[in-house]
Amino acid sequence: MQVITSTRPEWIFPFTGLQPVQFRRLVRLVAERGGDAIADGRPGRQWSLDLADRVLLVAVYWRTNLTMRQIGPLFG
Repeated sequence: MQVITSTRPEWIFPFTGLQPVQFRRLVRLVAERGGDAIADGRPGRQWSLDLADRVLLVAVYWRTNLTMRQIGPLFG
């Protein structure tokens, strides 16, 4: 079960320090620069999260300095 998601704006600021408007702008920028296409055709496990949640995961990682072992359960 995913606890933190980009569809719930109340989780964005406490975990990233970004206002929801800033976060949406960041997701749009990543998408424009090919964020969804990066994993296409590469070997390995494919993402189970959509692009906005992947951006949120990285922003939480950078902001909180939690390990992936700690962040993983938050994102399911």
